Amino acid sequence: MDLRYHYLFWKAAYYLVEYKHYRIVKLSPDQDEIWLENSRIKEANIVRIVRKDLDWGNWVKRDLELTSVNGEKIKRSLGKRQLHVKNLYISTFPPVDGDPDLFQDPVERGKTIIQPILLHGDESVKVLKNDPLFNGGDWELPPEVLEANVNWIKNMTLTSSNKQLQKERQLFERGKPFFTYFFIAVQVIMFFILEMNGGSKDPQTLIQYGAKYNPLMIEGEWWRLITPIFLHIGLLHLLMNTLALFYLGTAVEKMFGRIRFVLIYMLSGIAGTLASFLFTSNLSAGASGAIFGCFGALLYFGVLHPNVFFRTMGANIIGVILLNLALGFSLPGIDNAGHIGGLIGGFLVAGIVSLPHTFRPVRQILFLLVCILLTGILISRGIGTDTTKWDVDTVNGVAQEKLSNQEWEETEQLLLPVVEEGAPNAQTYFFLSYAEIKQNKLSLAKKHLMAAVDEDYTFHEAHYNLALILIDTGNREEALLHAKKAYELNRQDEKYEKLYKELQQDR
Repeated sequence: MDLRYHYLFWKAAYYLVEYKHYRIVKLSPDQDEIWLENSRIKEANIVRIVRKDLDWGNWVKRDLELTSVNGEKIKRSLGKRQLHVKNLYISTFPPVDGDPDLFQDPVERGKTIIQPILLHGDESVKVLKNDPLFNGGDWELPPEVLEANVNWIKNMTLTSSNKQLQKERQLFERGKPFFTYFFIAVQVIMFFILEMNGGSKDPQTLIQYGAKYNPLMIEGEWWRLITPIFLHIGLLHLLMNTLALFYLGTAVEKMFGRIRFVLIYMLSGIAGTLASFLFTSNLSAGASGAIFGCFGALLYFGVLHPNVFFRTMGANIIGVILLNLALGFSLPGIDNAGHIGGLIGGFLVAGIVSLPHTFRPVRQILFLLVCILLTGILISRGIGTDTTKWDVDTVNGVAQEKLSNQEWEETEQLLLPVVEEGAPNAQTYFFLSYAEIKQNKLSLAKKHLMAAVDEDYTFHEAHYNLALILIDTGNREEALLHAKKAYELNRQDEKYEKLYKELQQDR
């Protein structure tokens, strides 16, 4: 084959790499076939250039079939619904038995569309100038091409391609991780502190050391938005989150840099705790929200660099996120609200801080406004001053805290609207009756204790308190029934036994 066609082969590749920002996906050992990819160019996500003298049209048809098979594989790896391939054949002459329509109409195989193009003789320049992808280049070939000319344009192409690869590698190596290891150390230290002071699975210990506990947060302990990030419930929980943080944290810290990583990790952790606070009443702790924030940051990286993202880690990242969310919805005890809050928070914070050397003020300000607006909407629609809209467990927790502080009137004001308009349970009635007893409102306390035992007939404390009130009102026979029930439900409590025996002796 004339050296001019060797030169055209590499010149077309150089044009795509240098000016159209294609990436070399594959180069054959004989360097007569090259695959290039740029998923942002819709009319040609993939360009394949083949340098070969075409003898027969059937060979072209078979080759297009093989190209479609490879195209389907590439389509799946890029996560694209449809793939457009330009297939350039550089040949001295067209096939001897060539069908005139062979290089005219696109070939569709599934969701892969292949446009075959033949470059031969003096027609090559005309074809390239008329093609929308190549019409920006200078395709006039010199009358004579030397081996040195071919080697020069080939080296230029490979050098440009290597520069692209170096830029991509730099996206993943912005710096060495430090704070990932720091956060791992903190959560391991806090785990041992919990274990030495009651156990990491003990609710009271978790509350004491800062776990997410809605009643105390409503009472003003907003620092609990941060502290749960470093606490874990059980060794398995710690190991799983530590392993996830090691892999995800180091990747995100390398990409975004140390300061940006700290902001992403902490703010997404806070977002996860806030979401958990707004949508669940369970006691919770763990770095899961912050770890999902790292997932969110990687998704934002995918927005900025979709080609690199889907070619390297995109499919795996999306698969792991979907798997974790599915497990969270199907298995009990997983704080999916915290996971989703952290994921969204990480994505938004990453959009605000962006990647190093990627300053996009309009987009970053837009992300900041969305973050502020979303936070405001969630808080305004979450737990407010209307206690009838609170989760009953949260209401009871707040009431218990107020009772422990001997705030009898405040407890009554908190629980009365819930009893009258909300969804109270036996504990709600019991706490309200306790506050009323302390204020000497015995008739109201009796009414609410009766409601408590109606809701839960096994509530021994309610039976006992009701027996005491009935004694004060002179109804000792009915008091005996409730004292007996309290004693039968809990024979370990000495005061139940004492009251029951006293009432029996008085009969």
